[in-house]
Amino acid sequence: MAEQSTLDAFEDIPITDLSALREALLALRDHEIVAVLGRTDPRRRAVLFRLLPKDRAVAVFEDLDPGLAGDVLGALRDERVGQLIEDLDPDDRVLLFDELPANVAKKLLLGLSPEEHELTATLLGYAIGSIGRRMTPEYIKVLATMTAGEAIEHVRRAGKSAETVYYLPVAGSTRIVVGAVELRDLLMAEPDATVADLMHEPLLISVNEPEEDAARKVVDADLIATAVVDSESRLVGLLTFDDAASILASAEAEDAARTGGSEPLRQPYLSARLIAVVRSRVVWLFVLVAASTLTVAVQDTFSATLEQSLALALFIPMLIGAGGNIGSQAATTITRSLALGDVRPRDILRVLFRELRVGLMLGGTLGLIGFVPAMLLVGADIALVLLLTVASIGTLAAAVGGAIPLGARALRVDPAIVSAPFISTFVDATGLVVYFLIAKAVLGI
Repeated sequence: MAEQSTLDAFEDIPITDLSALREALLALRDHEIVAVLGRTDPRRRAVLFRLLPKDRAVAVFEDLDPGLAGDVLGALRDERVGQLIEDLDPDDRVLLFDELPANVAKKLLLGLSPEEHELTATLLGYAIGSIGRRMTPEYIKVLATMTAGEAIEHVRRAGKSAETVYYLPVAGSTRIVVGAVELRDLLMAEPDATVADLMHEPLLISVNEPEEDAARKVVDADLIATAVVDSESRLVGLLTFDDAASILASAEAEDAARTGGSEPLRQPYLSARLIAVVRSRVVWLFVLVAASTLTVAVQDTFSATLEQSLALALFIPMLIGAGGNIGSQAATTITRSLALGDVRPRDILRVLFRELRVGLMLGGTLGLIGFVPAMLLVGADIALVLLLTVASIGTLAAAVGGAIPLGARALRVDPAIVSAPFISTFVDATGLVVYFLIAKAVLGI
């Protein structure tokens, strides 16, 4: 609460009072400044960022969401932009370039020093979505023949240029990785102990592996970092734990947005332009509106059934809502399990059978709960129709909701993209067909 009060008080300072803004800004921690920049309007954000000293500006800029970082760049002079980009780590620089227009990214790349240009161009050469684009090429390797004392001295000399010194791959002149050693083990060992005796079998990640899969391996293994290698096991970079955690956090944010029927904003909500918010939602709305025409077609097909028993129309929203919720729950659960590696596409039959039973139990429970009120309201015959329909729709919705994410992953499509709109379309159309068929059978109409 105290931290929130501090941020609220900061936001009350007029933009014209530069001295007060600078004093209050420098009193904040870096993550608090990131939060402030994410909540303020573009004009005030540009002023605040210009008030930061160079070292604080670089640290804060590295922590900004890529979309917001791109907006900040647009408000700075060319010379300030060039220095800011130069001071970024290569992997952070590539992440930012992926969010910028191609012509802007190319201009910034050409403005880098030869060394930083080479490091950045190397990462940009890997496929979008591969871990090669998110690894750090700034690492320290040690030789198996070194003693612990020699390795520590090597780290002291070369450590300033590396992103981490706590994890050290062991490789020779050919860069083929033969092991790994932690700095702690070197410090605790006798100075004349060899690296070969201290190293352990490393977890190696292919440079072309999907970034989310690679990040999951590092987080699950609880590693400080791990080596990234090419097809011949040659060292090309490191994936650190903090970068892996960031990848997974971004992936989960994307899944959450797409499960809700929108695209991720890639920057804090209050800092996003209105057109960006609209664009993130409108595509799925078009899809869902188009899909709703199927519902209209089904109702038109069974219009005669509705005319004979108008009471059936009362329960259509409830049935669609119940089926949609059951299907969405199943899809969310399986999408999450896919992300964690708990299930794989080859488990589709096991998941399908499991969700059929879950859906039947959920649908049956809801149907039984609503049977008595429905019987008192519209009679026992329609109440029976509702009971059978809810049980049937629940079973179908859960099975489809569980199977769709697995099928999408097998086709190399993000499960979160297809789950929400497909389930809505399926439940709206198929659920009504089931409802009217059961009604015709039970009521004899």
